[in-house]
Amino acid sequence: MSKQRVAGDATWRTIVRAGPALALIICSAAAAEPAKFTFGAIAAPAPGEAAAHGRYAAGCLAGAVPLPETGPGWQAMRLSRNRYWGHPAMIAFIERLAQEGPSVGWAGLYVGDISQPRGGPMLSGHRSHQIGLDADIWLRPGRALNLTTEDRETIGSPSVVAANRLGVNDHWTPTHAEILKVAASNPTVARIFVNAAIKRRLCETRAPGDTDWLRKVRPWWGHDSHFHVRLHCPEGSGCVEQKPPPAGDGCDETLAWWFTDEALNPAPPAPEDVPPELTLAELPGACRAVLNSE
Repeated sequence: MSKQRVAGDATWRTIVRAGPALALIICSAAAAEPAKFTFGAIAAPAPGEAAAHGRYAAGCLAGAVPLPETGPGWQAMRLSRNRYWGHPAMIAFIERLAQEGPSVGWAGLYVGDISQPRGGPMLSGHRSHQIGLDADIWLRPGRALNLTTEDRETIGSPSVVAANRLGVNDHWTPTHAEILKVAASNPTVARIFVNAAIKRRLCETRAPGDTDWLRKVRPWWGHDSHFHVRLHCPEGSGCVEQKPPPAGDGCDETLAWWFTDEALNPAPPAPEDVPPELTLAELPGACRAVLNSE
């Protein structure tokens, strides 16, 4: 794995060596810029013990480890993004899910984005995935686990949601439900985000008493070609746990809302309602050390 650093690291080394007065001026300017540029420019993880700092959508990651590009039962996709880094708890989860998948007929995992080497905001694509405890797993079964680097950049995962967005399409199989159940049944999993049409199908085909795992599967926009796994904060971690999902299996009137016009065709947000880009000043103080560590 390459340890080469790029522009973001050089910036922070300059800050440290500038002396207290000048460093304060430089840090103040850097802290006001979108943090995604600094985090997105760093190619290697912060050394030391693994620690997730802050919230899933506002934090950073120390001691990240890479998901091996190919392993027994999985392949990492879109390697050029350098987003196959995670907290060791997430890497262990993926490895375990890959081992369990064949028992329910799921051939293998194609793993999309996990996190950047030091977590933090990404240049594109996500607001979460900042602390190494989120991962996208394709809804395309990994029947071929000998893909080339080029293959991993070009093939995609087809949507399993019908064109009218009210249900699933012919790409959906009962095995999709099985792998989601296996993933959600893992006690380290806090939530799994899927398209509302997928949640509806799971509710339609659920067995009596299937409340515990199904409760964790939550509808969200998009997520029609992959499912998004979010783990609980590991014990002793510096991350902020998300509020638990509501009681029940989530197959009630709250799911029905996702099929209203308000949810299917949301109005564009007003400019004042668009969240601003996160700056370093808005991230936990520990993230400065994560960025600056050698």
